[in-house]
Amino acid sequence: MEINRTQQQRFILAKNRVEKISKFYKHLATYIVVNTFLSAIFIFGDVNEGDTFKEALFNYNNFRIWFFWGIGIAFQAFNTFGFNILMSEDWEDKKIQKYMDQENKRR
Repeated sequence: MEINRTQQQRFILAKNRVEKISKFYKHLATYIVVNTFLSAIFIFGDVNEGDTFKEALFNYNNFRIWFFWGIGIAFQAFNTFGFNILMSEDWEDKKIQKYMDQENKRR
């Protein structure tokens, strides 16, 4: 299914994609900075409460936010970069063509 686009439409699509990538990298940087800061606070808090540094460092509760926020980052990465694990890039086009062919056979 060939789509003809004007130069302006291609520019707008490219600009939107660059903005989406930029937002992802800003979110990733925020994720790293905020979680590093929070983890440091949690670890030093645990050490002040009597845990050894090793116990505090490997305490799951200090790193839960990395895991759960990381799931969100992973979904955003899939959305941004279009990692098609189960489907090829032209999967949608093939499905559209398949359903159009089926509809034409019914008529």
